[in-house]
Amino acid sequence: MINQILAYLGAAFVLFFGVAHLIRTKRVVVNFGPISKENRYVIVMAWIAEGLALIFIGALVTTTTFVDASSPVTRAVYVLAFIGLNVLSIVSLFTKFKVKFLPFKFYPAFFTGASILILLAALLKDPRHPYFDTLFISLFDTSF
Repeated sequence: MINQILAYLGAAFVLFFGVAHLIRTKRVVVNFGPISKENRYVIVMAWIAEGLALIFIGALVTTTTFVDASSPVTRAVYVLAFIGLNVLSIVSLFTKFKVKFLPFKFYPAFFTGASILILLAALLKDPRHPYFDTLFISLFDTSF
């Protein structure tokens, strides 16, 4: 049960951040000042893509948790979400962290924090399944 709560909490953070990312797209583009129309399209595309990627990760974690929180597929989704969010965290660390706009500096911490919640959901033992292995190396083991 605690693993489901952690998964839902991590997914909720990611979903919320993805939606907030989409809502702020227009305002972010306007703050760039006078830039070419083509550059404006590139910025809009990048912001929409990142927002949709976050929504997809959050929705995937939520859906797999709801369908069967103890399945190997769900554990695989959790690990892939962990990896994806940490890749975004690293990219943000080298790009957005250098921007003067203060909220951008929180991106790496947010992505990493949400990914840790999701990874913990994969690693914690589910009491309903006594053979639910907690070792990271066996996250993809389908023998139980």
